[in-house]
Amino acid sequence: MMRIATWNINSVRRRLPLVVDWLAANKPDVLCLQETKVPDGEFPAAAFIGAGYHVAFRSMKGYNGVATLTRREPESVFYGFCAGPDSEDVRILETVMDGVPVVNTYVPQGYKIGTDKYVFKLEWFHRVRRYFSERLDPTMPAIWLGDLNVAPEPIDVYHPEHRVNDPDFHVDAREAYRYAVGWGFIDVFRKLYPDRVQYTYWDYFRNAFGHNWGWRIDHILATAPLAAVCRTCDVDLETRRAAGASDHAVVWADFDYGGH
Repeated sequence: MMRIATWNINSVRRRLPLVVDWLAANKPDVLCLQETKVPDGEFPAAAFIGAGYHVAFRSMKGYNGVATLTRREPESVFYGFCAGPDSEDVRILETVMDGVPVVNTYVPQGYKIGTDKYVFKLEWFHRVRRYFSERLDPTMPAIWLGDLNVAPEPIDVYHPEHRVNDPDFHVDAREAYRYAVGWGFIDVFRKLYPDRVQYTYWDYFRNAFGHNWGWRIDHILATAPLAAVCRTCDVDLETRRAAGASDHAVVWADFDYGGH
């Protein structure tokens, strides 16, 4: 069994005790973090090593940042969209674990429809699909996960009729997301639970979590060989309910997969 999880932590230093406690209680094989928001030189790697995990990360002060924690030493780590210096290495990190490439991503949020940031978000999905075509094989096990900043369907956001001009639900963002997914990935949560309303993100304001005014924008997607052996995928609501929580909850999945 392989347990893989993703968590937009919204500042790894601020939530460090929550992450360490979750690792101890759940013992995932892989935990991918987004929005770590800390310069590389100040990343709390020692705390994760002390918890029994290997850690790969790229981050920056105050924004973005991805980190992947693995129970065993990864076979390889690849930062960014391409080898060498890459400004997107704070948004995409590929770690190969037990023969499975795990692509941890923090997709640009897009800010507002009609802005350069929104255009960049749409282009990002096209770039990541090219990345998949260059580095992965849809007939082999692979995982794409993270804060993908798109609610794919109306069931994935509260009051969808009011969200049509939001950069995380606008038709162009959803189409760009589907284009990237269409390379060969399957949303394992939606595969297991076609009709379940379940969110992964709730704003801090207006008691959004208490009202369940949320979004499902954190996803675990797998190629067909792994999607076929995904036994469970769920959202740990306690990670959003905890004191000092991130505005995102952990999403985790179990796969009947034993490696190479």
